[in-house]
Amino acid sequence: MKLIVKKESLLLDYLIEELNMPRKRIKQYLAHGSIYVNNNKTTKYNTKLHPGMIIIIDTNQKNEASLPFDILMEDEYLIAVNKPSGLLTIATAKEKEKTLYHMIREYLIKKDKRAKVFIIHRLDKDTSGIVLFAKNEKIKNKMQENWNEYISLREYTAVVHGILDKKEDRIIQKLKETKTNLVYISKDKDAKEAITNYKVIKENKNSMVQIELETGRKNQIRVAFASLKHPILGDKKYGDIKDNYPRLFLHANRLKFYHPEVKKEILLETTIPNEFKKEMNKGD
Repeated sequence: MKLIVKKESLLLDYLIEELNMPRKRIKQYLAHGSIYVNNNKTTKYNTKLHPGMIIIIDTNQKNEASLPFDILMEDEYLIAVNKPSGLLTIATAKEKEKTLYHMIREYLIKKDKRAKVFIIHRLDKDTSGIVLFAKNEKIKNKMQENWNEYISLREYTAVVHGILDKKEDRIIQKLKETKTNLVYISKDKDAKEAITNYKVIKENKNSMVQIELETGRKNQIRVAFASLKHPILGDKKYGDIKDNYPRLFLHANRLKFYHPEVKKEILLETTIPNEFKKEMNKGD
């Protein structure tokens, strides 16, 4: 497909205006390196166009780069994915198995051999949901160093054992970590404050809760509900070791952040996992 530029514009804006094609598909062509401006491949949505320039979209180009889970957003600066439960975000000293980080890295390198990837934040191995990566170290450092300024919403959904007495609450705790990586509530001065807000959204014999974090401490959600004697389903670390649920019923389903390069707020959302819905529909 060939277009001759007729006016000053930015690439994505121009293509959306000129083509009878969904915005999402155009962005996919950009992300996959299928768009050329004056014979130069570009993935930049804000490439400046001038009259007379030639745009070629290679709609037949095959791209083998893919991931076995959803990409929620991708541009030249960031990539966000929906991590499955049971997958490490990044390798630890003890665990060297294949990680989300390595899968993202391999995916990006298939598209561009010079590609790099940097982790901005992480989820527990057993927690599913939104994870955000940077494509350069500058944006990674900027977002990590100003995390609370850039991130305006971190929302999770969980299913916990039993019926909660309070249908809505703000849990404030001080947490520390043992040498064996177990997080616990402490009154020590060096313990770090963890604030967890929740609201019950459905009940049967168990409770589905919507959770919003004010802090991002390790395992804080799991510790918070275990301390209420209502641990998350499938949590053998802080709940019952004999818990026979097939996975941890904790999912990071919404993340809102300010994109430091695009200069606007981005809201990422995922659907609640089917296992959660099936569990809560029992007895309906």
